[in-house]
Amino acid sequence: MTVLLQLSNLLVRREGRIVLDISSLSVETGEVVAIVGPNGAGKSTLFLVLARLLKADQGQIVFNGRTTDSFDDLRYRRQIALVLQEPLLMDMSVYENAAIGLKFRRSPKAQIEERVSHWLDRLGVAHLSQRPARKLSGGEAQRVSLARAFALQPELLLLDEPFTALDAPTRIRLLEDLKSVLSETKMTTIFITHDLQEALKLATRMTVILDGRIEQSGAPQDVFNRPVNDRVAGFLGR
Repeated sequence: MTVLLQLSNLLVRREGRIVLDISSLSVETGEVVAIVGPNGAGKSTLFLVLARLLKADQGQIVFNGRTTDSFDDLRYRRQIALVLQEPLLMDMSVYENAAIGLKFRRSPKAQIEERVSHWLDRLGVAHLSQRPARKLSGGEAQRVSLARAFALQPELLLLDEPFTALDAPTRIRLLEDLKSVLSETKMTTIFITHDLQEALKLATRMTVILDGRIEQSGAPQDVFNRPVNDRVAGFLGR
């Protein structure tokens, strides 16, 4: 496999305090990497840096063989897609919401129709395509957010706790569908979560962050069954 993303000596300070200190983290093409840790561990800060919504104080990010400093924010963001904890849907139809990213990129109309129709169907919300987004349930709204992201065919998909606000049955069904989609598409994904069961379900690799630093990274079952120290064991409930 080739390395899509490489972080080196990444440091982020907030109010004079170090909140993220990552000496090295690489993500290979096709991996689903779950970044896990308790609240305040630095997961959301890492997400913001990767989404280029927060600038690191120092360090280097190499994306597709090029440092991210070598191209502007717009060019970088055209290669990624975000799905957030709260679906950011506009006051328009489900179809228009799923198509909006492609329209911003001035994609051909036929391509928009093909991709949006495919992903709404694949994620089980095609029958809602003309419904106003404000009338969706939480699970339906998150499925539309995912359809919009997959329609962009990004190099990297960033998921920030996308199941937190969902009830248990809805979350379980969506996890199953997303696992199937990620397996089919082999889309490189970084998945931020504090829920270990979600990480075990979706990820091909799990990375534990505590107090802004990576403590352990490896296959989810290996990390869960063989924590490297007491701090990781404590977080994992081992």
